[in-house]
Amino acid sequence: MESITLAEPPSSYGNSRTPLLELLERHFGYKSFRPLQQEVIQHVLEGNDAVVLMPTGGGKSLCYQVPAVALNGLTVVVSPLIALMKDQVQALQGNGIRAAFLNSSLGYEEERTINEQLRNGELKLLYVSPERLFQQGFLDRLEEFGVKLFAVDEAHCISSWGHSFRPEYKHLNVLKKRFPHVPVVALTATADRAVRNDIGDLLGLNDPRTFVSSFDRSNLSLAVLPGQDRWKAIERIIGRHSGKCGIIYCNSRAGTEKLAAKLQAIGVSAAYYHAKLDPVERNRVQDDFIQGKLHVICATIAFGMGIDKSDVRFVIHYNLPGTVEGYYQEIGRAGRDGEPAETILFYSYADVQTHMHFADEIEDERYKEVVIAKLDRMKEYAQAQTCRRTILLSYFSESSAEACGNCDVCKDPPKYFDGTVLAQKALSAVVRSGQKLPLSVLVDVLKGTTSPAVSEHGWQRIKTFGAGNETTAFAWVQFIQQFIHLGLLEVDYRDHHHLIITRAGEAVLKGERPVGLVTPETIKERQERPKRTRQVVAEPSPESAELLAVLKELRRTIAKEMGKPAYVVFSDASLIDMADKKPKNVYEFRLVNGVGDYKAQQFGKAFLEAVKGWKD
Repeated sequence: MESITLAEPPSSYGNSRTPLLELLERHFGYKSFRPLQQEVIQHVLEGNDAVVLMPTGGGKSLCYQVPAVALNGLTVVVSPLIALMKDQVQALQGNGIRAAFLNSSLGYEEERTINEQLRNGELKLLYVSPERLFQQGFLDRLEEFGVKLFAVDEAHCISSWGHSFRPEYKHLNVLKKRFPHVPVVALTATADRAVRNDIGDLLGLNDPRTFVSSFDRSNLSLAVLPGQDRWKAIERIIGRHSGKCGIIYCNSRAGTEKLAAKLQAIGVSAAYYHAKLDPVERNRVQDDFIQGKLHVICATIAFGMGIDKSDVRFVIHYNLPGTVEGYYQEIGRAGRDGEPAETILFYSYADVQTHMHFADEIEDERYKEVVIAKLDRMKEYAQAQTCRRTILLSYFSESSAEACGNCDVCKDPPKYFDGTVLAQKALSAVVRSGQKLPLSVLVDVLKGTTSPAVSEHGWQRIKTFGAGNETTAFAWVQFIQQFIHLGLLEVDYRDHHHLIITRAGEAVLKGERPVGLVTPETIKERQERPKRTRQVVAEPSPESAELLAVLKELRRTIAKEMGKPAYVVFSDASLIDMADKKPKNVYEFRLVNGVGDYKAQQFGKAFLEAVKGWKD
């Protein structure tokens, strides 16, 4: 492995500060790393490949941005979305870090300037799309620019098992072929076990270490509502968050436009956003939302990737998403400041039919099968009567032994019975089959039904054949789905949807963990009842809120003069911390979260004067 050359380290702040923490504070203004960040960064700086899974808002970007600052050379970031590139580059430049992007949105002169910067070694980070990476001669030029690190963002796009499969991503294995000694870090916010295994294999990484952060966003409330009377429910939700920012996701462009018009008609500051919108208008809508000029965005899934807006108080899904991964990524745009935020999913069978219509048009039968299976998991989540957070965590192979208390099911819980013995029967059958049973065949085995699939593999000879004959097939389907939701079983999409027992399932099988189940009759009854939601949002003190308004207005003025979005100056989280700390001098200003050396020099005087003037 080629040795890694680090740029000159910053001066020490004291013996308690490590070089990486010094880099983080100096360039990004953060006083500590989030979970797993430092481990990933150290691993990459040692020249190793990595696969990183962190939820939206978990700090993935710093896992390659900090190494980029530390390394003596260029870091190339492969990113699928122009909006994401633009936002991240602006944020980096706002921290005084030399960064640029190359994509189709640039004019000739802009692109010529960036190429000149690359030749002169003036850039630390370069963002490119996969399409640009494979333009004739581009990889040859990269060899001349001294690339020290590759970062592949939205890495789930490489897997046909993922929710955003992009065929051009499959060619990215050329990076390790052309640059075998340059480390590659692949990052995503949403990937189940099948996808995360695919990422390292398809990119051709060298013995990559997989880092999986917790997917538990406990500040997000989760609720599913019937698809009927959506408009009345939306009016109530927006009323609870009057003057606050939120996103409403729709499955169609026409749906975004129609809903935005209805919101505008009742006095809500709203706009729509989709891929066919004029690029100038699309950028204006995005910037206005980030700056707080617009409160509600009605959008297709084209909106939100990489958006650095911390104060989104609600995310509504007007239509059912096609995958749990996509749903989780989209609700993750709420509450990135750690404060309570509300997420609501409207569920109707009409949405399921729409997804099935699109699935029927897929020619690749194997991929079609995956799309339908993913849709089934999304339907199961919407219909479930077990803790929704437990379902989401188990989907990403994270076990949770306790209910969350912050979803609609936990707030209005059904009655449970002891289903430990039923679970042990099902789990035993899975193990005795060699973990080769899909759900429907597992039901056959438990019921003692000699179906063709059972006969073909001789599963009628295993000890648990017929062990669940006293329970109906319908009930077994419901129970097995609950076992999956509880994280006792996983679906292996790469191997014919076979069920795999987890560590939590093994604990149940050994009698170390009880299992509570909801009866199928209770599920039917509750699905016909309207769901209740409750939302509590922490409010700042009147004093802090008054100063915060002053600081936001100053930020807006400075950003307008710079011709940049407001978050390039400071994020909402930084302004909230500033209003709380009320710094009196430059030293105290540097203690504000998100204030690094560059921003302290550039904006410190103006914001300190604003704080002092507010006090006076």
